[in-house]
Amino acid sequence: MSDHLAIDVTGLNKRFGKKEVVKNLSLQVNRGEIFGFLGPNGSGKTTTIRMMCGLLIPDSGSGNCLGYDILRESTRIKRAVGYMTQKFSYWDDLTIRENLDFVGRMYAIPRRRESVDQALEGLGLTGRAGQLAGTLSGGWKQRLALAASLLHNPELLLLDEPTAGVDPAARRDFWEELHRLSARGISVLVSTHYMDEAERCHKLAYIAAGNLLAQGTATQMIAAQGLHTWVIRGENLMNLSRRLRDLPGVAQTVLFGAMLHVNGTDRELLEETLHGVTAESDWRMEKIDTTLEDIFIYMMNRAGIREATAP
Repeated sequence: MSDHLAIDVTGLNKRFGKKEVVKNLSLQVNRGEIFGFLGPNGSGKTTTIRMMCGLLIPDSGSGNCLGYDILRESTRIKRAVGYMTQKFSYWDDLTIRENLDFVGRMYAIPRRRESVDQALEGLGLTGRAGQLAGTLSGGWKQRLALAASLLHNPELLLLDEPTAGVDPAARRDFWEELHRLSARGISVLVSTHYMDEAERCHKLAYIAAGNLLAQGTATQMIAAQGLHTWVIRGENLMNLSRRLRDLPGVAQTVLFGAMLHVNGTDRELLEETLHGVTAESDWRMEKIDTTLEDIFIYMMNRAGIREATAP
């Protein structure tokens, strides 16, 4: 395994009962990289992350995490990883300081009090150190969870939809903190449903029904699909969407509030179709850059995925 790789896995497979949850997945993550996992609910994102980091043993496949073998050295990996679950998993009836102190005891951290003080100060929790965790808002609970995940100085952070249910200001602050950690050389694996968060990752992987459909930077992933996009504004966009779907050059139509995105791989044919439909109407069309959300919907439709069925 190269020294610049935090994770290097090949051919990972995982089955729960008769259901294949992850299928022949291979991936590399650089050290200090923020790597985002996207996909529908139940697509296998969490299972993939846990296997790559030695927290769940794959049925087949191999790889390394932080230089440790994911099959034989999972205990050593766990000591070097910080894990933040989507659901707040600390103790409501303990204060912030007491929660961090308890985590410090579990990891047998030397000079524990000093480490807790540093964690409190680093994430702006010092002024609330005596507050019960159960009385915190979602954003402050998120900070506590991140502080606890960092207490033992991990080389890699696993974040499972960490900003779900958190207000936009807290989400922004959280992502600024992730980039500070990345700049210090800490690798971050994060699953998210938010497209603005996906765009803040250095690299991305899109997983659906256990299959890795695409990976790379946001720019690379958009370019790889070869989609051209027009936005149409006006009245009765739902009816227009239905009408367009079967016309030449139209790969998909997606409503975004008061706008309709129309995508296709043949630019000239799509433009001709749209001009023909909108020429004698109040609809206004404009060529725009294809978004991450456009291509994720496109990939999911091409894969025939309508409902998530994997854990």
